[in-house]
Amino acid sequence: MKASIVTIGDEILIGQVVDTNSSFIAKALEKIGVKVHEMQSVSDDRQHILQTLSQLEKNVDIVIITGGLGPTKDDITKKTLCEYFGDELVVDQNVLAHVVDIIERAFNRPASQINKDQALVLSKSTVLFNKVGTAPGTWMERNETVFISLPGVPYEMKYLMENEVIPRLITRFKRPYIVHKTILTYGVGESLLAERIEHWEDNLPEFIKLAYLPSPGRVRLRLSASGLDEFLLHREIKSQIEKLELIIKNDIVGYDDEETLEVVLGKLLTERNLTIGTAESCTGGSVAATLTSVAGSSAYFKGGIVSYATEAKINLLGIPSEVIEKHSVVSEAVALEMAVRVQKILNVDYAIATTGNAGPAKGESDANVGTVFIGIATPEGVYAEEFNFGQPREKVVDRAVNKALEKIYKEILKN
Repeated sequence: MKASIVTIGDEILIGQVVDTNSSFIAKALEKIGVKVHEMQSVSDDRQHILQTLSQLEKNVDIVIITGGLGPTKDDITKKTLCEYFGDELVVDQNVLAHVVDIIERAFNRPASQINKDQALVLSKSTVLFNKVGTAPGTWMERNETVFISLPGVPYEMKYLMENEVIPRLITRFKRPYIVHKTILTYGVGESLLAERIEHWEDNLPEFIKLAYLPSPGRVRLRLSASGLDEFLLHREIKSQIEKLELIIKNDIVGYDDEETLEVVLGKLLTERNLTIGTAESCTGGSVAATLTSVAGSSAYFKGGIVSYATEAKINLLGIPSEVIEKHSVVSEAVALEMAVRVQKILNVDYAIATTGNAGPAKGESDANVGTVFIGIATPEGVYAEEFNFGQPREKVVDRAVNKALEKIYKEILKN
């Protein structure tokens, strides 16, 4: 079973709006065994939309459309769908009452005719009632293909996908089971990881596929199994992961897409009742931002100092100026001082420090661009390591953050 996702709107094509809807829809479909055949964005153009729908009808079972359902003249999706299906727009009284109620309560004024036109729906469609917004979704069928039109506002689209679309698709189609499991690894590059697990990968059952999903400092390994026996799929995925753990156990830090290293690290700190703080230079607070992006991080993250300039390292952290003069601001000695001093200032169990040249210019140090020293302070002591993360600047910062989290995670596991 195949589906296509179509986003409508010039704002997407010119880069003014980032399409997050397609990603959400694709994940929701995969969970119920519907494979996404393609995603595409089309302009607010009647002929473009008609051509797209005609092509997709021949190739897929499900077409999900988002966008173009607003009340203004540039929103043409409903009228174009009417033309495609040879239908007409009629007022849905339940939707109309809902729209009027929302406008009157939210803006304390009568609903205008433009607002009321949101209640216009295709006469032959099944209306997908939108409790969280004014634009309803619609469900249409032609030549065994289901066409679903949803509003482009993300939270409205998500509500309709979860409460209207997915339940109806489950009832309408017989689908295979699809089981995904993602293994999160840190500190090993994609090519080296592939070499180490080559034999294991070559012996995976035919119904299990492996995908490498690399990003700076980390590689996600996604196993996907498809078939009619859900119990068998889960059992075989579990068995294959157990075999994989025998090969790269020390490089695995978590499982599933949502279980990032910062989430895993947060759980570990919480379980062990430990605290952490940061002192950052070249990463500019990115380590702290990553740690605090996790809900509940206040239980273990006590604070961070962004000592970007040399004066801040001296005045805020208390690093002796002679240490900086002797070793340079980008050095092992300064990273050690930063880690130890912020650990003491914040009274935390563990501390992370970063100092380096992210580029593009060398700045206050002669160290090569891309050089970063990461200091780690623990209850047992402190150490620092030198890395060169290359260029560009964004890559240096991303890799430094990931490496810092990897180092502190592995350090905590030792104790």
